[in-house]
Amino acid sequence: MLETKMLEDIEAVIFDLDGTLVDSMWIWPSVDEDFYVRHGLTAPENFPDDMEGMSFSEVAQFFLDSFPTLSHTREEIMAEWTDMAHERYVKQAPLKDGVYDFILEMKRQGKKLGIATSNGRTLVDDTLEALGVAGYFDVVRTACEVAKGKPAPDVYLLVADELGVEPGRCLVFEDVPMGILAGKNAGMKVCGVDDECSRPQEEKKKSLADYYIYRYDDIKNGTYEVL
Repeated sequence: MLETKMLEDIEAVIFDLDGTLVDSMWIWPSVDEDFYVRHGLTAPENFPDDMEGMSFSEVAQFFLDSFPTLSHTREEIMAEWTDMAHERYVKQAPLKDGVYDFILEMKRQGKKLGIATSNGRTLVDDTLEALGVAGYFDVVRTACEVAKGKPAPDVYLLVADELGVEPGRCLVFEDVPMGILAGKNAGMKVCGVDDECSRPQEEKKKSLADYYIYRYDDIKNGTYEVL
């Protein structure tokens, strides 16, 4: 049985999706680049950083505000991105190392499981189905379904409410600073997760989180960092 201080008094575990549960963050730079080329756009400096934590719908609106030449609606941009990214998600985005065994252990312990992601609903649902893990999660919500994306706590609070668990008894796993802040702003404990795409932000992630892992086996092995 997995016994660890990180899980003491925790009744629910809530995961971000991209870069946390699924190794998928690498997909978006190539999708963005293809989108820029397709529509004759040039991304401003620091453009990706400005979008960190935004919901799928907020990012689409950000594109419309940033590129006046786009004649799309927000929904059309979201649909185009979904179409561009879909095959890579369902065929090339694996679960993060060790997370499947961790999910099974949490279910065995009777903890509730949720997902609180900034991604779009279609990509989330189809990816979970393709990976064979959809049935393990009690609640799956996207930040498009609340008023504000991360770092606002809205999506985490919604998931906790639907799980029927007080925020203080929820443990969040997140891979980027704005996501970690969202969990903290919700009053939850947060474990930062290493991911290649956010590794340059490791110091900032550790400054915000309660714990840090490089792989999910760190929890079982007791090698996670207490910050």
